[in-house]
Amino acid sequence: MSQTTTDLSLNEFEQGTSLAKDAVARLRNNKMAMASLFVLLFMITIALLTPWLAPYSYEEQNLDLGASAPSSEHWLGTDTLGRDQLTRIMYGSRISLMVGFIATAVALTIGVLWGAVAGFLGGRVDAVMMRIVDALYALPFTIFIILLTVIFGSSMLLLFLAIGAVEWLTMARIVRGQVLTIKRQEFVEAAVSMGLSPWRIITRHLIPNVLGPVIVYTTLTIPSVILLESFLSFLGLGIQPPASSWGSLISGGVETMEEYPWLLIFPGLALTITLFSLNFLGDGLRDALDPRASRD
Repeated sequence: MSQTTTDLSLNEFEQGTSLAKDAVARLRNNKMAMASLFVLLFMITIALLTPWLAPYSYEEQNLDLGASAPSSEHWLGTDTLGRDQLTRIMYGSRISLMVGFIATAVALTIGVLWGAVAGFLGGRVDAVMMRIVDALYALPFTIFIILLTVIFGSSMLLLFLAIGAVEWLTMARIVRGQVLTIKRQEFVEAAVSMGLSPWRIITRHLIPNVLGPVIVYTTLTIPSVILLESFLSFLGLGIQPPASSWGSLISGGVETMEEYPWLLIFPGLALTITLFSLNFLGDGLRDALDPRASRD
């Protein structure tokens, strides 16, 4: 009897799972999050393969056709210059998603490093760094980006950097709070006692242990960035013609929405579906990575 109990205990031990596997299993059980993940992967695949999948050339115009309703030849209709709307939405997805991911990467880099340094060093350094964050929070970010685009021009690279440079503040606060929680734990104190440099401790020990909240907030930052770019393009301060993003397509559709509603509906649907998918995936990741969920 004791031998059987021992064998069962060994089998349970061998079949044990890690926190990462548990998180993946919980994410798979979240149907809404998994559906959102597949939608996002589909959107990204379409954006990457647009030059080969687009039914028409991006520059191709048919002024005689003009703005026509959806048909068998043009599934989502054409705009006022006779350009295929499906093609323009597909090319617009490349710019909108690129802005979302690159600007978020900029915000992620600044915010994670800033928050980790402030939380680990503490004292006056932490006080000064976080007061800077508080001061920047008081600035009207949209007006700040508008001023940058007016002064330096509307270049795509500047748009990436400008949006990323104002979206890192909340990330810095989140990372700082997590670092303050774990920096007194034994593995960090052991690294300090071994004489490791602060930079090595931050990059090798602290940042890897705060990746859970960072990943969750990243999925919520991407839609925020895409929405901000769309708002700037709607105002005419974002992506400039002949390039187009979903925001600029929506802006053009608003001007003719009464006569040609499909020019507003379809790019609006593409943007809405993407934003909802990112938010649902973020919620699913939050639930999957929450350590308290493993005890439920």
